[in-house]
Amino acid sequence: MVALVGAFLTSFSISFASIPSIIKVSQDKQLYDFPEARKRHLAATPTLGGIALFAGFLVSFLFWVGPRPFPELRCILCGVIILFFVGIKDDILHTVAYKKLIAQIAAAAIVVYWGDVRLTSFYGMLGVYSISTPVSYIVSLIGIVGITNAFNFIDGVDCLAGFMGVIASGFFGLWFFLHNFYSWAMLSFCLMGAVLGFLCFNRSPARIFMGDTGSLILGFVCSVMAIKFIEINQVHTFVESGPVVAIGAMAIPLYDTLRVMVIRMSRGVSPLSADRNHLHHLLTDLGLSHMKTSLVLASVNIGVLLFAYRFQRIGSGMGLAPWSSEILLGLVILFLMMFSFSLGRLQRFRERKEGFAVVGSPISEAR
Repeated sequence: MVALVGAFLTSFSISFASIPSIIKVSQDKQLYDFPEARKRHLAATPTLGGIALFAGFLVSFLFWVGPRPFPELRCILCGVIILFFVGIKDDILHTVAYKKLIAQIAAAAIVVYWGDVRLTSFYGMLGVYSISTPVSYIVSLIGIVGITNAFNFIDGVDCLAGFMGVIASGFFGLWFFLHNFYSWAMLSFCLMGAVLGFLCFNRSPARIFMGDTGSLILGFVCSVMAIKFIEINQVHTFVESGPVVAIGAMAIPLYDTLRVMVIRMSRGVSPLSADRNHLHHLLTDLGLSHMKTSLVLASVNIGVLLFAYRFQRIGSGMGLAPWSSEILLGLVILFLMMFSFSLGRLQRFRERKEGFAVVGSPISEAR
């Protein structure tokens, strides 16, 4: 317990203490994210906050983990270091999308193949349990790369990606601690401490952004923790619907990413192209500040996580225990779809109302 607290405080302190120097260097070298039409920040802002997050996480974990860490450690850290250098290059010079994707696949492959951190079953979802090793590798690679990009995509307003990282790492860390997986708990708390140190400077008006360096590392580590959480529950069954609860811990990043990719493909554009269809864009367009937007989405994510954890056996009382995961996942998706649909309706209503206010006549006349 002392080591876990020490690891958390160390990562927080390193991250918090590093950022003023990083801001100064960014200002001296003009390393900024400049305002543009798709972005809502008003001033040029440094983007190298991920350096502090990386330093706090890595140094604290290596110092406190002890002489006998879990065997997957070296592979996880290799993946983190790969994403750190790719993220730094992108934050300073910009990296084309396919090169970032290759780096993400390489980092995921190291963890999945050499670290053996992978999904080994579909856990009864749709009646499927065991899967072959090649399918296990493919599904795990897609999962890690997908979650990594989900955190990268959602980093669009102040504090949002950080809040999502704190929720996921805090939940996994507490769960690992309560079930005596101390090395994994330490990994989680080191990440959470580093993110919280960064968030002290990311409050609106943000003095620094985490950039791709921070969001890629955040998503990557959370994806690895999610897979480990699911695999532990396959063996010990502490949680009945492990995959759905893991999804609930990262509900907003995952749902929002899938949602915008479907919207983009339905319009015939690349799913990786930038636009203003994210949930945080809908909320800011409704007039919410960055902080209010982040707090709303964080609250929704916490609500989904608590619901998934509380009702993990939702089908048992109705004689549908084998379908609990499917029922729970369906309810989670239904709620998130209703939430996003409501935001869209509110946005359209606001646009019509502003049309009346500006023109002072019916919408047909405004056309």
